[in-house]
Amino acid sequence: MKLVTHFEAATRSTAELRCLLKKAFAVAASTPPCSQARRNALASIHTIEFELARRTPHL
Repeated sequence: MKLVTHFEAATRSTAELRCLLKKAFAVAASTPPCSQARRNALASIHTIEFELARRTPHL
């Protein structure tokens, strides 16, 4: 999986980020442990979740 950067996440819509997050979870679940694809997926999940949390209004 291609690594999703902070810049790329910031330029995507929330709907696009949710779709990317779903794909990243699927890749992380289907790849061998310690593979580069899994590391990229897990890093992308972290980046996407960070961006989604940043957009969420805080009370």
